Amino acid sequence: MRIKQKLIIFSMMIGIFLCMLDTTVMNIALPAIQSGLNVNLGTLSWALNIYTITFAVFTIPFGRIADIIGRNKTYLVGLVLFALGSLLSGSANSAEFLIIGRGIQSLGAAIIFPASMTIGISTTDVKHRTGVLAALGVTQGFASAFGPTIGGIVTQYLGWRYVFLINLPLILIVLILCCGLLPLKNEHRFKARIDLWGMLFSMSTLLALTLALVKGNDWGWSSRLIIGLFTTVIVSLACFIVAEHVTKDPMVPLGLFKSRQFTGASLVTILTEIFLVAVLVIMPSFFTNILNKSELTAAFMITPTSFMIFIFSPIGGILNDKIGPRLLVSVGFLQIIAGYMILSIVNPAHYGQTIISLLLIGGGFGIIAGPLVVLGASNFTGKLLSASQSVLDVFRQIGTLLAVAIFVSALTANLATARHQSIIQANTRIETTQLSAKAKTDVAINVRKAISDNGKTTDSTSKQGITPAKTNQLIQANYQKTIAKMPNTKLMLQKQKALIHAKISKLVKREVAEQNTQIKAVAKVIRSDTKQHMTDAFTKGYKMALPFTMIAALSVFLFERKRDYLK
Repeated sequence: MRIKQKLIIFSMMIGIFLCMLDTTVMNIALPAIQSGLNVNLGTLSWALNIYTITFAVFTIPFGRIADIIGRNKTYLVGLVLFALGSLLSGSANSAEFLIIGRGIQSLGAAIIFPASMTIGISTTDVKHRTGVLAALGVTQGFASAFGPTIGGIVTQYLGWRYVFLINLPLILIVLILCCGLLPLKNEHRFKARIDLWGMLFSMSTLLALTLALVKGNDWGWSSRLIIGLFTTVIVSLACFIVAEHVTKDPMVPLGLFKSRQFTGASLVTILTEIFLVAVLVIMPSFFTNILNKSELTAAFMITPTSFMIFIFSPIGGILNDKIGPRLLVSVGFLQIIAGYMILSIVNPAHYGQTIISLLLIGGGFGIIAGPLVVLGASNFTGKLLSASQSVLDVFRQIGTLLAVAIFVSALTANLATARHQSIIQANTRIETTQLSAKAKTDVAINVRKAISDNGKTTDSTSKQGITPAKTNQLIQANYQKTIAKMPNTKLMLQKQKALIHAKISKLVKREVAEQNTQIKAVAKVIRSDTKQHMTDAFTKGYKMALPFTMIAALSVFLFERKRDYLK
């Protein structure tokens, strides 16, 4: 290949890298963003959801718009939108502003991703096409897998805002390269139709489903609002299927699902993405909020999952042609089930035990994800072949969306319950002490404030007690009270007053020391109780998900056995 072709492909790789990076890079920065913007995890999850929903809904329509008006020009528009969204996200001073920025960013990503693939492939001849596809595919996998690690490094050394702002110099490089290398005038165009009804119904389905899953605990699962949202999901999905059946150029060709192999690949794509993202989103928050690790440390603690995906994806692709898809996918699901089983029974605070589950889940996902692109292609040709890959990408985003909506909403509810239980238990323990009534009230207020701090379990509760300044106030108050009760205090010598003050000071300091000892002891027990409640809140989601990993494994029967597949 010529230098010009290599530079164009390099530019497309950067575009894909940025799109896929921003689907996971924010995960590790969530606790820092929570603290910086002072928002709860449920609200902040919409910054993840809006990116995934928009990316999933608009990827195929924007790909067709690019064919109509020109891929190169559309690609540049996508880069500008992505840069604007990154700038707004990085400068956000509220959750609402961040969500708007992420929405604009995802519109750019929905343009960049399909355009990068088509421009990259069309740059070379058939002889070099496989190598280009491999390069673009590896870039996509690397960005998704190591997004949390990159996010942790950036958050630790530059701050969470730079998780978004680091996109700007890379986008500038791509803009300069593309303006100089890509033909923008008289570029080749294609005839294509945009499935507006499919786009509308798919967006309403995903938005209603996400809102119902995120707000179900707050509004009540049997409330009219939630029932109305689930009704909207069913109606919108039915309308989407009808629209795709009657339109001439559907967003999701229903003929794809006549292939058992493609149906299996689609279902497994959604399911495995849910089980993976549930770990990549929730565990970093546990490491930072409960174990009080830095973002960088949390990033490296989650890296074994990413590393196993990167290692086992190509291995899965090789094994698929040797043992067949049914056995291969079964092995992957068994690893995921084992990983979730370990997360359900061990204390995740013991990282030596947790890392085993992370390795298993990453390895299981990797060994399945490797051959899914090939399995999804089935025996399709022409338009159905290209459509199958676009639809799989959409299903991948839907899996991410469902994981965030389900697990973040469950975690938010679990943490609220854990905080409530911790406060009740703390009040009970405080009442059993020999502290004064005033000290009990002060300690209870401080403990309640510490526990309510977004589920954090720091050492702040152990530092509660009667401070030196407060001790001096008590000494002075007791001294004044004692002096007031004594007769002829005006005739007292200064030396006598000093002796009385010293005696009172000694008594008060002794009492304060005794009370502080009690406070320190009860605070230590409360901190331990709270940490256990918060840990249980994080692991409860994985315990509840374990049976579903086993049910999900039944999807392996949609794939062919070795002897049928290798015919």
